[in-house]
Amino acid sequence: MSHELIMMALEEDIGEGDVTSEYFVSEDRVARAFVTVRKDGVVSGIGLAAEVFHEVDPNLEIQVMVEDGSKVGAGAMLMRVEGKARSILTAERTALNFLQRLSGVATLTSRYVDLVKHTRAKILDTRKTTPGYRALEKKAVADGGGTNHRMGLFDRAMVKDNHLAAEGGLEALQQAIHLVKMEKPHVEVELEADRLDQVADFLRLDGVDYILLDNMSLEELRDAGEMRGENHRVRLEASGGVNLETVVAIAETEVNFISVGALTHSAPALDIGLDFVDLE
Repeated sequence: MSHELIMMALEEDIGEGDVTSEYFVSEDRVARAFVTVRKDGVVSGIGLAAEVFHEVDPNLEIQVMVEDGSKVGAGAMLMRVEGKARSILTAERTALNFLQRLSGVATLTSRYVDLVKHTRAKILDTRKTTPGYRALEKKAVADGGGTNHRMGLFDRAMVKDNHLAAEGGLEALQQAIHLVKMEKPHVEVELEADRLDQVADFLRLDGVDYILLDNMSLEELRDAGEMRGENHRVRLEASGGVNLETVVAIAETEVNFISVGALTHSAPALDIGLDFVDLE
């Protein structure tokens, strides 16, 4: 899938050809360039960036200098590229687009993870991803130290308020859970609760793996934990109102997970550039 994205990205950027390089850069010019990070962060997508350069010109010499998941400081060199200058320039923007975007996700995730590392809470991503980029962005979350939530609609049953509104009663809900567990035993079940009375009801059901505590106050999150007691079969996930200023207090309520849509839908790109250097 990543190869398809790379080819699509190159097609939309190059089109009928890189006219700037074709007319303003000598065909026989050989160059060396370094991909360099200009701000502290966490790297993700370095392999994709290298693949972009190779797709444009298989003869380019590429040295990857860091691994995905590496924490780097401003000025760190991530990759060396050497070969035809035209090829390097043609691939530059697409390679950096992947690398900046995914490293931005990894960097933001790392900030959240570092803030809550004194607690048991794990930082989760969501399905609020760039269409077509889900696997890449979820890997970037993992590179930043986060934990992946479900990949899509197929690998976890997540029953939200709209689903509950369409059906009636706890008995029907229990029957549906039993059916899922019987027909798809590998699929976990998560129920969304907006109120503490729902939490109490859901804790009495058999087969519930997670309860999503949606937009609850800190006091309600703590109360939900007390209601669960020693029933650690059911894990609690906090969602809603999570940002860098609130995440510590939420984590300290002893929830198991905190889902953060901003990891993928609002992560700023990490500042990364490509700089040519003189050939020795």
